[in-house]
Amino acid sequence: MGKKILVVDDAVFMRTTVSNALKKAGYEELVEAGNGAQAVEQFSKEHPDLVIMDITMPEMDGLQALKAIKEVDPNAKVVMCSAMGQEAMVVEAINLGALDFIVKPFKPDRLLKTVSTILG
Repeated sequence: MGKKILVVDDAVFMRTTVSNALKKAGYEELVEAGNGAQAVEQFSKEHPDLVIMDITMPEMDGLQALKAIKEVDPNAKVVMCSAMGQEAMVVEAINLGALDFIVKPFKPDRLLKTVSTILG
């Protein structure tokens, strides 16, 4: 497949869950970050084809990181992950340029459908 995906979540469990689902689907180049600041750093270094990022994180939240990533690359492809009840943040993320969002707890097939739609 040759597509690089950056998985960003402050919960190791969530990063592992997302990464495992992606690996099973054949996506092998995965990079992880534990907060928004790390996400921006990894994005600048790795130039992934897609970023899957949690909205609620310490240090720098997903919305701030999304803004910063879009400054690095206005064409960056970012999908946000949100918990139930974060509709306002999801709307803001879409306004900031996120392509889609996945509500946690998510189903792996929903995640993979979103990823394959965006990456083609």
